[in-house]
Amino acid sequence: MKEGWRWYGSFDRITLPEIAQTGATDIISALHEIPYGEVWPRDVIATMRARIEGEGFRWPIVESLPIHEQIKRGEGQLATFFANYRQSMANLAAEGVKVICYNFMPLLDWTRTDLRAPVARGGSCLRFDAGKMAALEIYMLKRPGAEDDYGSEALEAARVWFEASSEADRDLLMQSVMAGLPGAYDRYDIEGLRKGLELYKDIDREALRANYKRFLDEVIPTAEELGISLAVHPDDPPRDILGLPRIVSTGDDIAWVLGAHESRNNGLTLCSGSLGANPVNDIPAIAERFADKIHFAHLRNVRKFPDGSFEEAAHLEGDTDMAKLVAVLLTEEQRRKDEGREDCDIVLRPDHGHELLNDADRKTHPGYPLIGRLRGLAELRGLMAGIKHERLN
Repeated sequence: MKEGWRWYGSFDRITLPEIAQTGATDIISALHEIPYGEVWPRDVIATMRARIEGEGFRWPIVESLPIHEQIKRGEGQLATFFANYRQSMANLAAEGVKVICYNFMPLLDWTRTDLRAPVARGGSCLRFDAGKMAALEIYMLKRPGAEDDYGSEALEAARVWFEASSEADRDLLMQSVMAGLPGAYDRYDIEGLRKGLELYKDIDREALRANYKRFLDEVIPTAEELGISLAVHPDDPPRDILGLPRIVSTGDDIAWVLGAHESRNNGLTLCSGSLGANPVNDIPAIAERFADKIHFAHLRNVRKFPDGSFEEAAHLEGDTDMAKLVAVLLTEEQRRKDEGREDCDIVLRPDHGHELLNDADRKTHPGYPLIGRLRGLAELRGLMAGIKHERLN
C-alpha cells in the first residue's frame, strides 16, 4: 500500500520537506483557494503538481473536489456547475491525478464539538459530544424538533452544559463545529447556519438521493472517458445532523451509491473513522464487501459512547479492529495485482491524529498535526509489515 499524507498547500503550517521525513511517498491535496463550483484551471493544477513532485512526492489523489451546494439541493440551473466539475476533472486527469475524493454531506463537512479534548497520558483529540451538539441545536439554534434526535442522557447533558456555559463557551462550540469546513471559506454564525438550514427544509433523504444520483449520472461517464475514478467519502458523523439527512453512513448506503451508477470509476474512499462512529458498522466487513471499489483509504480509529458521543482514539486502539481491516486491504491489493490491474496499489493516509508533544504550538488544521499523524503512520506501517511477514511465513 502507498503511504499518503494530507497537505493543505499554502494553507498548511507543515512543509513538504517536513512531510518527507515521515516516510510518506504520496501527497493528498487540493486547490482549497478556489470557490466551490468554479473550474480548477489546468495551469494552477500544474503548478501544484510541480511543487509536490519537486519535493520528491507523487500527487495521485485530490481531496477534495467539492460539489456546489446547489447540486446537493437540486436547485436552479445546474448545467454550468456540472460542466465546471467535468472540466476540473479533465484538467486533473491531464496532470496525472487518478482519484478524486469527494463527499455529499449537505451544508457541513466533518463535524466535532471539541477540537482539543484531553487524552490520557497527555495530548488531545477531536471529540463529538452528543450533549454539546444537542445544546447547540436545542438552545442556541432553537431548531424545531431537535429534541427528538437525541436520547435522554444527551438531552440532560445538553441542559446542564448550556446552563453552566458562558458566551465564550458557546462561541467556542460554534467555532469547533465549523472547523470541518476546508480551506479559506467563511464559517457560519448562528444566524448564518439557520439560513443555511432553511435552504434544505424541503429536502429529505429521498430527495437528497435523487440529487446525488443526478450528479453521478452527470460525471461518471466523463470519469470513464478520462480514466479517473471518483471515491465518495462517508458522512462524518455517520448520522443525520442538524435535521439534515446523511445518506453515506452505512454499508447499505454505500451499496446504494455504488449501485446508483454501475462503474468501476464510481468508487469509495474507505474512512474507518467516519464509518466507525456508527455502532451498526462492522468496518472490516464493509471493506471486504466493497473491496473492488475502494480507491483510497483513510485509516483512523474511534471510541464510541452509549449517548452517541465518540472521540478519536490512537490508530491501533479504539473500537475498530485495525489489523483485520488492513489485512482485508492488503488481500484486495494482492488480488488486483494478480489480475494485472493498473490500480492495484491502494493509497492510504493516516487520518486525524492526536495532538502530541509540541503539535499544539504549530496550530495546524484541526485533526492534522505533524507528530500525531507521524505516530499513526508509523503504527500502520508496522502493522502492515507484521501482516506481510506473517503471510510469508
